[in-house]
Amino acid sequence: MGMSRGRVIENRRSGERIVLLQTGADTNGQLLEFELFLAPGGRVPSGHVHPEQEERFTVLEGLMRFRLGGRSIQLKTGESVTVRRGVPHVFANAGPAPARLRVEVRPALNMEVLLEAAAALSAPRNGMPLGLPRPLDLALFLREFEKEVAVPFLPRVMVRLVTRALAWLASVGGLDGHYRALRAASTDAGEGNIGRS
Repeated sequence: MGMSRGRVIENRRSGERIVLLQTGADTNGQLLEFELFLAPGGRVPSGHVHPEQEERFTVLEGLMRFRLGGRSIQLKTGESVTVRRGVPHVFANAGPAPARLRVEVRPALNMEVLLEAAAALSAPRNGMPLGLPRPLDLALFLREFEKEVAVPFLPRVMVRLVTRALAWLASVGGLDGHYRALRAASTDAGEGNIGRS
């Protein structure tokens, strides 16, 4: 199930505003395309890896800084970079004005739901200072979206074992309620599921 084209996802803490252009539902799962607006100083919340997806960023306005693996690059209006799957990356607005990018993610997988969940985890209602997710919520997030995102520089197998164990313990012990409440708020229209087998 996908979100509708034109839907806006905002992460005020990171300065990100996302407008969906084409969803996985529109492209038979092949592509998620969106415009990303980043306020001055805005950045993706943390470095990450996409285990099964490739991302292409095209700067439509502004100046962006990317760290791809061990190298740092800056892109200005009209320039693009492709981040291959498995490459650790992080990016930020490097200019004094808002930046606007077109982002293409192939295949779409469940990335549009991940974007909504990430915004919910950093929202003031999560109850944590500085918008940081609770460690258990982060583990449940990584478990839910393990095909879309992973922690860089740690063995994927180890992270998967830890997040699966924590998700199971949280479920059995009833400690996953906070995460489920945040996710329910982000999926009111019925996009996405909490667990994956």
